[in-house]
Amino acid sequence: MEETESAKKGYAKKILERLKRKYKSELHTHLNYSNLTQLFVAALLSPQCTDTQTNKVTSELFARFSTFKDYANASTKTLQKYLSGLNYYKTKAKHLKLASKIIIEQYNGRVPKSMKELTALPGIGRKVANVILHEGFGINEGIAVDTHVKTTAYRLGLTKSKKPEEIEKDLMSLFPKREWGNVSNALIALGRDTCKARKKECERCVLNDICQSSITRGRRIQAAKEITKEKAKAED
Repeated sequence: MEETESAKKGYAKKILERLKRKYKSELHTHLNYSNLTQLFVAALLSPQCTDTQTNKVTSELFARFSTFKDYANASTKTLQKYLSGLNYYKTKAKHLKLASKIIIEQYNGRVPKSMKELTALPGIGRKVANVILHEGFGINEGIAVDTHVKTTAYRLGLTKSKKPEEIEKDLMSLFPKREWGNVSNALIALGRDTCKARKKECERCVLNDICQSSITRGRRIQAAKEITKEKAKAED
């Protein structure tokens, strides 16, 4: 059992090393922000939306609102107008306004810096909290699991689950805590580049010789089997 766990961690380590070399300039969120308030707001608005979609909305939002007090004092209808380009914008407008009020009242207008405090706020789940903690404070309390991480982790054999909370636990058990933020960003970069949900581009992938679901690796294994069969026939 210990050897199996050791082998899994060795495999995971090799994956991360390669991805960090390949995507070293992308080991960060693609959400645009210039301070902690903006990071919090962008992360809160990002679920069920692409980063491009979120960034387009926040470019106008950040030009109009600067502080949590601004968001708390704005009417829900005004916030909805600015957020209308996002999925579930009405719910997100309510969450943004209420979360801003709580941050002002309970945290002196500063973004809280623990998983417990962040996930107690409206609209903030573990994934969003992990992004805020890692990007804003350099704190790793977990691993942010988005659609890219779900897809790539499953295909790589790093998890057998498709549930975010279980995937996060599986990944946390395989990688050292200091790397948790990098794990998420590296798997996201892989998903954006070659391991896309709708189409795998294994030929271009830096992991195509070790990935358990690699088409390229599968072909190599099959070819090796055929060669072995041919040799066996020749010897007979």
